[in-house]
Amino acid sequence: MLALEEVELRRGAEPLLQGASATLHDGWKVGVVGRNGSGKSSLFALLLGELSPDAGRVTLPDGARIAWMAQEIADLEATAVEYVLAGHFEWVAIQEAIAAAEAAGDDHRLAHLYADLDAIDGYTVRNRAEQLLAGLGFSETAMGAPVGSFSGGWRMRLNLARALIRPSDFLLLDEPTNHLDLETVDWLEQWLRGYSGTLLLVAHDRDFLDSVCDHILHFDGGELTLYNGGYSEFERQRAEEMARRQAMYEKQQQRVAEIERFVARFRAQASKARQAQSRLKELERMETIAPAHADSPFRFSFPASERSSNPLLAIKEATLGYPETPVLSGVDLTLLPERRIGLLGPNGAGKSTLVRAIAEGSTLLDGERVAGEHLAVGYFAQHQLEALNPDASPLEHLRQEGGATDQRYRDFLGGFGFVGDMATSPVVNFSGGERARLALALIAWRRPNLLLLDEPTNHLDLEMRHALDMALQEFSGTVVLVTHDRHLLRDSVDDFLLVHGGKVRPFDGDLEDYRRWLRESLATPAAGSEKAAGGGKAPGPDPGKGKGGGKGNGKGAGKGGDLKALQNRLRKAERALTEAGEERERVQQALAEPELYTDPARADELADLQRREGELARKLADAEEEWLAAGEAVEAAGGGTG
Repeated sequence: MLALEEVELRRGAEPLLQGASATLHDGWKVGVVGRNGSGKSSLFALLLGELSPDAGRVTLPDGARIAWMAQEIADLEATAVEYVLAGHFEWVAIQEAIAAAEAAGDDHRLAHLYADLDAIDGYTVRNRAEQLLAGLGFSETAMGAPVGSFSGGWRMRLNLARALIRPSDFLLLDEPTNHLDLETVDWLEQWLRGYSGTLLLVAHDRDFLDSVCDHILHFDGGELTLYNGGYSEFERQRAEEMARRQAMYEKQQQRVAEIERFVARFRAQASKARQAQSRLKELERMETIAPAHADSPFRFSFPASERSSNPLLAIKEATLGYPETPVLSGVDLTLLPERRIGLLGPNGAGKSTLVRAIAEGSTLLDGERVAGEHLAVGYFAQHQLEALNPDASPLEHLRQEGGATDQRYRDFLGGFGFVGDMATSPVVNFSGGERARLALALIAWRRPNLLLLDEPTNHLDLEMRHALDMALQEFSGTVVLVTHDRHLLRDSVDDFLLVHGGKVRPFDGDLEDYRRWLRESLATPAAGSEKAAGGGKAPGPDPGKGKGGGKGNGKGAGKGGDLKALQNRLRKAERALTEAGEERERVQQALAEPELYTDPARADELADLQRREGELARKLADAEEEWLAAGEAVEAAGGGTG
């Protein structure tokens, strides 16, 4: 049992917890939720002994074993599987003792050590490590690759596997689904549901919380409140509490009325009847949960351009990919006004390649991209966060767009949480979530009629995801969405396209159908993980209308020259990826120095390092794309990627 009794915790002068109490029983799976900065990570630091409460007590059982997901990796030379194995401290200690006893010829000691190894089920530890890595998307080749060869997202998967293999009574996971694709999230859900210890989980994916957790611990105003059930049940209970407060209730009613008017408009137009029908259930849910979000700091919309074209855009008989390396072929796609499309497919199958072709045609190798006369694109992708001017404030970014007064800009930015001094603070000091909010604000300001969103939720908390969900439902233009947030997909799109096996085809089904398709068609856990070293395409039957998968596209192999030339290209890409990763690691290590942020004389050094880190992030993303493309070219030519 874990108990917090009248705990007070401060960050400087700011109180995080004030007289907070909660008791968590053995075996509970607890989702930890609350606004960014409310103290969720500080709670983990308290449990790990990295912080001490300013008052009150935190009580854990004697000898409790705690596993947690680290945010950094020190050993870049170890292979992936060795790094994960090192997380099982008991197994490592016994292995080292066995080696010493064998060297000393101490048979008596060896007998005891082998008994100890058997007692911890040590003979299966390596196999379990490999199974964890496979579940997280690593191919067999990738398991033997050095840690330093992986990008940041894949290193986080290694840290997750290392936490999962460690024997524990308490497991602390902070945003484990970041950088995971849908199939890997599904695998992790199943693993965590089978975990026998007490789980504390910080996540901003409501479907994930609903699937895994049986309790929710809510940080709110320095207090802790424990709720029975998953996140949806927490919303319902919290809504009931807040509805008792008249001011909040009135705000909720106003919000529901707005949505009712929106649905009524759709019902009145025969051309939008399907969209109206798809929103009715959401309206019912909205009436229940709106009070739970009535005090959210985020409220915004995506105003659509007053003019549109029909079609907005068409891609005809296209081959998409990168120089000499096609990723998708035979692509025919027409985007009509008011369509809402979700892209499904394994990680690395080409979803981002397709979105880039739609956005700007940068990945169009052959075929046509025909844009409508009044096409206005709003494009969100992770690399655009780094394209923000680090020295400019949100207000200055909007001023560059023009067309309004400073007060209008400030009012608009307030809906995205940029109020007071935040509106005039430089972007260089912003977190990933704050940068993502600013990028979305700039898109909204430009009034697009085509929204392209490629993983927009990676850095967003639950409140901002809720605001994005509502904004997308109200948006009257066309949406193309790539996300691992199933709730956002379910709420925001009407049709799915499956990107798989070098093809883009309609998927006639919902997310549960897609989950079943994944389990049937991706025969190996590592399938679809081209970004892992040595990863290959996922096998599978023809998807037709969502019931299988097409054969891989091999016609581009010849364009890239012979197999030897392709393999040389792959090796060059691997070197570039490793070098970019190592350089970024050095910069990040320099940025980790505390004095850099407290010494005014080093302000210029800090700014230069942060600017360089952003440049390297873009370079690393480009290197990953080239590595992926090169690997696919070698595979298509029949040479494998080993």
